[in-house]
Amino acid sequence: MKSVITCDLEGLIETINPDGEKLFGYTKEELVGKKRVSIFSSGEVVIQNVGVWLSSALKNGEHNTKTYFIRKDGTKWNAAIKITPTYKNGKNNPPTGYCGITIPINEEVKVPIKFSTIFIKWAFAITRGGFTSASLFPIFAIAAFFAGSGDGLFSVLSLVLCAAGIVFLHVSSNLFNDYYDVKDGTDGANTEYFNAGLNSTVLEGAQLSGGSRSIELGLITLDGTLSLARKMLVAAIIFTAGLLYNSYLVTGEISNAQNALIIGCIGGLLGYFYTARPVRLVARRGLGEIAIFLAFGPVLTLGALFAISTTTIEIYSEEFFNAIYIGIPFGFLTTNILYINQYPDTVSDAKTNKNHLIVTLGKKNARWGYLLILLAAFGSSIYLTEILADNLINFNKNVFYIGNALLFLYGMLAFVNLFKNYNSRDLIHSNLKTIYLQIFYGLFIVIAFNLFFL
Repeated sequence: MKSVITCDLEGLIETINPDGEKLFGYTKEELVGKKRVSIFSSGEVVIQNVGVWLSSALKNGEHNTKTYFIRKDGTKWNAAIKITPTYKNGKNNPPTGYCGITIPINEEVKVPIKFSTIFIKWAFAITRGGFTSASLFPIFAIAAFFAGSGDGLFSVLSLVLCAAGIVFLHVSSNLFNDYYDVKDGTDGANTEYFNAGLNSTVLEGAQLSGGSRSIELGLITLDGTLSLARKMLVAAIIFTAGLLYNSYLVTGEISNAQNALIIGCIGGLLGYFYTARPVRLVARRGLGEIAIFLAFGPVLTLGALFAISTTTIEIYSEEFFNAIYIGIPFGFLTTNILYINQYPDTVSDAKTNKNHLIVTLGKKNARWGYLLILLAAFGSSIYLTEILADNLINFNKNVFYIGNALLFLYGMLAFVNLFKNYNSRDLIHSNLKTIYLQIFYGLFIVIAFNLFFL
C-alpha cells in the first residue's frame, strides 16, 4: 500500500490517492483544498522537521526519511516517506509544491524532540511571540527620542520593565484572540490561511493569518490556551506593578505611574476585546482596525512616555503630544499588517460574522484601503520632521527624508503585488513585505532619532 499526496508550497493538499485515504483515514473530500499536510503529524514534528525535509527536497531533488504519522482516529503508524518538489510550470521555473510518497513500515520509529523545538513551540508557535516586535519598536522609539533629546531623560530599568510587561500583555492578547477565534469557529472554518513556509528565511514556517493554528496542530488544547493567556496576563500585571513602583521611585511622584496605568489598561482592553465577546471589535466593520491602530500606535507610545520618563510629564504638554505623533506611523504600519493578513481569511471570517474591513468592502475594493493606510503612515512620519529637528540633538533631515522615501517605495512593492494578486496565493509576498516594513521602519526610527555616530 502506497500513499501519494501532492500539496502546494504552503502544504495545502491538492491530491491524494485511494491508498492515502485508507492509510490516513480521511476522504479526499475532507482534505483536498481544505487541510494542510501538517494534519498528519504531531505539532512538534512539524515544527522541528518539516521545514528541514522540504529544504532538503528542494536542494537535492528529493528527501527520504522515516517518521510516524497520525490517523484521523488518533492512532500512530510508522512510515517511510519520499518528498520531491513538483513543477507545474516546468523544471526551468520555480517549484510549485511537493509530492510525498509514503509506505507503512514494520519498525518502531521515534522522533527525538530537541529542546530548541520545545522553546520554539512555546515562545513562537503557540504564543506568536515573534510578532511582539510590533509592540516593542514603538517603546524603543520613545526611548530613542529621550536619548536623542538629552542625558538621563529616561530610566533604563523602567524601559526594561516596560518592554517585558508589554511583551507579556501582547502574548496574552494573542492567546485570548486564538481562544475566542477557535471557540467561535472562525479558525476551524479557515482553510485558506497563509503560512510563511519556505517563502521567508526570517519567518520560516510562521503563521501569517488564521491564528497560530496551535490548537489544530495539537500543540495545546483550547482550555490550555485560555489558561496560558491568563498566566501571561498575570505576568504582565507583575511587571507592570514593578514598572509603576520604579516610576514612583525615579520621579518622586505618582502621577506618571497613574497615567501609565490608565493608558496601559486601555491598551489591554483593546487587545482583549478585539475578538472577545460581547464587544468583539473585529466584527464591527472597521472598529477592529481602529483598535489595532490605537493599541499599537499612540496608546503604546504615550503609555511608554509616562512609564519610562525620569521627570513628571504633564497632560497636554509638548512631550505628551510628541509621543502621540511618534506613535501614529507605527499604528498605521501595524494596522496594515492586520489588514493584509485578513485577505486569506476573508471567506471563513465572513461565515462566522467576523466583519472586518476586507469582508465589508470586498477583496477588490479593499485594495485601496491598504494604499491609503500606507500613505497615512509615511505622511504622518514626514510630519514628524520639524518636531524631531526641534527636539533632537543629532538629527539629520536628509537622512530622515531618504529613509522614509526608501521604506515607502518598499511598501509600494507590497501594494503592487496586492493589487495584482489580491485573490491569489501569490499575495503572501505582500503579507511578508508588510511585516518586514514595520520592522524596518522601527529599526530606522530608533537609529534616526540619535545619529550620534555621524
